[in-house]
Amino acid sequence: PYPLIVFLHGNGGNEEQILRLAPRVSRRNFVSIGLRGPVCLGPNRKGALGFSWGNASHLNLIEDYLLNAIQQTRQHYHIHSERIILAGFAEGATLAYRMGLMFPEKINGVVALNGHMPRENRPLLRLPEARSLQVFIGHGIANSVVPASMLRDDRRLLYSARMEVETHCYPT
Repeated sequence: PYPLIVFLHGNGGNEEQILRLAPRVSRRNFVSIGLRGPVCLGPNRKGALGFSWGNASHLNLIEDYLLNAIQQTRQHYHIHSERIILAGFAEGATLAYRMGLMFPEKINGVVALNGHMPRENRPLLRLPEARSLQVFIGHGIANSVVPASMLRDDRRLLYSARMEVETHCYPT
């Protein structure tokens, strides 16, 4: 069975933009899908439609969308049930954390790129179950939206919760 990587775009992005990352992960031995946020923001600077994941009022919709997308993919491809990874960029990273921590029995890993953990709605509510979640945090040191101090706070919180966390900072 193959691992599944679910890509979640940042604010103003879309599923096509984030799926361009898939070949950089590898060109074989995994299946990837890209999801589109439910809130249309209109055309971005390149003319493509940009989307957002919205606010707390969209969470139930996003939960259903994400879990249904995973289920549909599993119906069409031989996906390993213990190798489902959410990979988010910026706003998508926050969503990846949230969904991974809410559904640790269905999500096995989170890749958070230039994002941060959710600060509201008790993200570690299911801590005993979430301890099996593996987390990779990638962060650009020149990120002005999510400062390195937030990255350190997130890593410290996850590490103190006895979760497996790997962190890499990049000079971008």
